[in-house]
Amino acid sequence: MLRGSSFLLEKSAKHLEPTISYIASLDKSGWAIDVDTYTEKNVQTIIQIYNETRERLIPDGNTDLTLITKTLLGVFGFIPAFDNYFCNTFREIADGQCGFRRVNLKSLNYIKAFYEANKQIVDKLSIETYTNDFVTGEKTKVNYTKAKIIDMYGFTSGLDKRMNTKHVV
Repeated sequence: MLRGSSFLLEKSAKHLEPTISYIASLDKSGWAIDVDTYTEKNVQTIIQIYNETRERLIPDGNTDLTLITKTLLGVFGFIPAFDNYFCNTFREIADGQCGFRRVNLKSLNYIKAFYEANKQIVDKLSIETYTNDFVTGEKTKVNYTKAKIIDMYGFTSGLDKRMNTKHVV
């Protein structure tokens, strides 16, 4: 997220301190949330964490959807990153039922419904896919979350669609 068009490129690491302090102060139960546990309470927790993180990280007037959801995916793993590819894929799948322009009850419930419709494959991929240790690069014993698997599906589907239409003359 530190690209030329990002306001974060112009900020020092000190800008991240309120966000880090907020995340560190949260109850550890937030790290246990995944798409298969999107209860009404957990969905409200995700929305609250999203809003609180946005208030601390984003100055007025800057867009927040992609940055905050990528941050939450990286920290908690409980929500896909709502980048252009993911959102375009899920808008198409939702067929007008959800625009994926906000993190809200509707978008999170749609992600849960997608998970439930594809539970077997998402669970299988989550069980088979492990994170890598930052220092060694070796596989850890920590599995990708189901939200991360859904994120990867949405992103790669959107990217593939763009690449296929980009080459069409």
